[in-house]
Amino acid sequence: MTICLAVDIGGTKLAAALIEMDSASQPRMVVRHLAETRSSGNPQLLIATLAELLGPLVASANYVAVASTGIIDHGILTALNPQNLGGLDRFPLHEVIAQITDLPVYLINDAQAAAWAEYLAYEQLFADLAFITVSTGVGTGLVLNHQLLTGARGIAGHSGHMLADPNGPLCGCGRRGCVEAIASGRAIAAAGQAVFGDKCSGMQVYQHYLQGDAQATAIIQRSADAVAELIANLTITLDLDAIIIGGGVGLAENYIGLVEQALGKMPALYRPQLFPARCHTDAGLLGVAQWAATISKEKQ
Repeated sequence: MTICLAVDIGGTKLAAALIEMDSASQPRMVVRHLAETRSSGNPQLLIATLAELLGPLVASANYVAVASTGIIDHGILTALNPQNLGGLDRFPLHEVIAQITDLPVYLINDAQAAAWAEYLAYEQLFADLAFITVSTGVGTGLVLNHQLLTGARGIAGHSGHMLADPNGPLCGCGRRGCVEAIASGRAIAAAGQAVFGDKCSGMQVYQHYLQGDAQATAIIQRSADAVAELIANLTITLDLDAIIIGGGVGLAENYIGLVEQALGKMPALYRPQLFPARCHTDAGLLGVAQWAATISKEKQ
């Protein structure tokens, strides 16, 4: 029995958990702690928060597995959209975690980790699938031929930055009209603020939609349409069996239904099977723990 200290670094929250891994790499979460992601472009704030969160758990762990928003490029955390990292860029995440814990450290993107968790949660039924999280940003993890795709530079799966509308809003990555700039929680909030006032959040826009407000409905429908286009593009490119939808927006009431309606207008070849995420908020933690367990065994 080994114990993994799993860490999930998101745009708004940090999560850490001790996860027991049996000989078959099956996870059992023992304890889970949460903290707010405090960065505001200041690396020292994030380092301090990580130290506070991980310090009490280190003594019980054999290794650390980190799922993080952004791109993990040879241990360095960067991003196509630095806004989702609170302004941080080129952050030496592997070095920082190793110094805090003095343990072996494994890192991948959080959507990649969640994709692996969902692939396993769906009992490896699908050889080729994409996990799409619609949350603060829009991220994707890809499992192709039963293998998690991470990419040589950690970029694989950043399909939230595929084009949705060439005349759309400017994305934080610098490109105009990305899926993320239209479909994400941040984008929904920005569109809502133009209608409902500067303090409107994405969640409030969604509540207005559920109450039948026409302007809010148009914003949420545009988000779902952009995700449907993304699904169609991924499917026709990669010949996917299934799409798993997760994230705070993706799992919101009726959102998957809107995506299915948009996909229903397309030819059959563009419509894979669509499923809700099973692991919910723990997908990153569970997925990265299971992936790291496999990787660590391969290195032994």
